Amino acid sequence: MPVSPSTQPFFSIIITTYNRKMLLRRALQSLIQQTETDWEGIIIDDGSTDNTEFEIQPFLNDTRLQFIYQKNTGYSLAKNSGIFLAKGKYITFLDSDDEYLLNHLETRKQILAKHPEIDFLYGGLCVIGNEYVPDRFDNHKLIHLNDCVIGGTFFIKKELALSLNGFLDIAMGSDAEFFERVGASGSFTQKTSIPTYVYHRENPDSLTNLMMEKIINP
Repeated sequence: MPVSPSTQPFFSIIITTYNRKMLLRRALQSLIQQTETDWEGIIIDDGSTDNTEFEIQPFLNDTRLQFIYQKNTGYSLAKNSGIFLAKGKYITFLDSDDEYLLNHLETRKQILAKHPEIDFLYGGLCVIGNEYVPDRFDNHKLIHLNDCVIGGTFFIKKELALSLNGFLDIAMGSDAEFFERVGASGSFTQKTSIPTYVYHRENPDSLTNLMMEKIINP
């Protein structure tokens, strides 16, 4: 039987979703199976019309998960809704079409507990599918994901996330823009190469592929 997280869980995992009820189940399964258990999960349903809440109801029996339905605001602002609700010491993300390997949270907690001076930890992913994305400054140019930062891998001290007012509502590159503001703030950042965040890009309707399509073919 799952137990409720402590008053301040170590992690707050923010999961935004929009009409992704089938893929969302995979993401949630990967979360509840984590070897690290001191977390809360905040599902922000950004105006879905596919009866998402009903589809994932069995997962909501886990008291560490809460489901919030809101009017559609877009990907970045939905993440901000989760940030402002988060109670955890560190905030992280799980896109509804991605998943965690079993020890994802455990490996990050080991790093952060050993090095509490870290304000922002990032990196460490396994890519399934296309490894190239449009350059945020020139969407006709493709760049490899090795040259990008992936928001799902971010672990941010709650106070830092709040001080930066979360993510900007921009069409593409909100993760990179946020990363730049973290660096400009003088915060202590650290990169890990442990590949435990599974970034799915094989589906035509994945979040990133849909955003690419809107930019390339507006």
